[in-house]
Amino acid sequence: METSGKPSTAQIVLLATSSALTAVLYTIYKKKSSHVARLREAKKMPLNPDLKTLLDEAPGKCVPYAVIEGVVRSVKETLNSQFVDNCKGVIERLTLKEKKMVWNRTTHIWNDCEKIIHQRINTMPFDLAPHDDTVPTTVRVVRPLDAAELDLETTYESFHPSQQSLTNVISHFISGERPQGIQETEEMLRLGASMTGVGELVLDNNLVRLQPPKQGLRYFLSRLDYDTLLNKQEGHLRIWRLLTVLFGLTACATLFYLLWRQYVLRKERRKERSLLDEYRKWQSKRLQELHLAEEDLSPTACTVCLNRERSCVFLECGHVCACEECYRALPEPKKCPICRATIDRIVPLYNS
Repeated sequence: METSGKPSTAQIVLLATSSALTAVLYTIYKKKSSHVARLREAKKMPLNPDLKTLLDEAPGKCVPYAVIEGVVRSVKETLNSQFVDNCKGVIERLTLKEKKMVWNRTTHIWNDCEKIIHQRINTMPFDLAPHDDTVPTTVRVVRPLDAAELDLETTYESFHPSQQSLTNVISHFISGERPQGIQETEEMLRLGASMTGVGELVLDNNLVRLQPPKQGLRYFLSRLDYDTLLNKQEGHLRIWRLLTVLFGLTACATLFYLLWRQYVLRKERRKERSLLDEYRKWQSKRLQELHLAEEDLSPTACTVCLNRERSCVFLECGHVCACEECYRALPEPKKCPICRATIDRIVPLYNS
């Protein structure tokens, strides 16, 4: 904070940034808190022959937000892994990532960097079925790629390093980018995998469908069971809450410090005004003792004795207000009669 009492630019920036981040983080936290609360309240539906009866009796033949757990079964065709034999699934995601190191001109170190250069997703219609193969009830999963958390299993992963030569090394050093290689990954939702779906459950023409929910609710397709999925989302929520509290405390601490500094400065100014009033009263009394009028007083007279000329400069405050004899008579620790600042040393003043 500046001596004038105004907050410094750094303090203003810190207060504004922490306040803005707190507002943004709180908004995200409230949104995620609402999602977790709705996930906690989602109706758990049994995957058995009673499912269609329950949906038929529900308003609009649908449950707006339901949990269904089962295993993945294909409707017709399946997808075969391009790298693993006898590996079949209904969703396949192929990803090519370029891995390189980039020179940071600020920290002067090489940082790892990844960039997706190609990604392709293949899908086939699939159902969620009971673990018991004898139960004929199934649930058709609609638009699985719209799921907020589509949990796929990594079936293949390979890293192809870049070929390095002297010319490449020199060019990479000049450009500030050092390619490391290409990461090739295949992920699949395999047949028979246990899956938890959370979304809108609808009975349409004797077909039960799980589809993205309305009202801004999140759509989940995860290989985790419902309790583990809920605990995972609550864990993420705790992180957002911690970040919100952390930045909120930073904003409050900064604001409290600025207000405290303002209070201290105002208190010091009131004290200075009080001392100045006391000094003026004492000066008026002293003038009466000397039988002098204020206009007869020399502008260079010592403010303490009003007799001798001012002959020294007080440091570090810089006031010229007393003679050397009155300075020596000041009690320890010696303080300036004008501003009450501690006198570290004096410099003799010579008037020519």
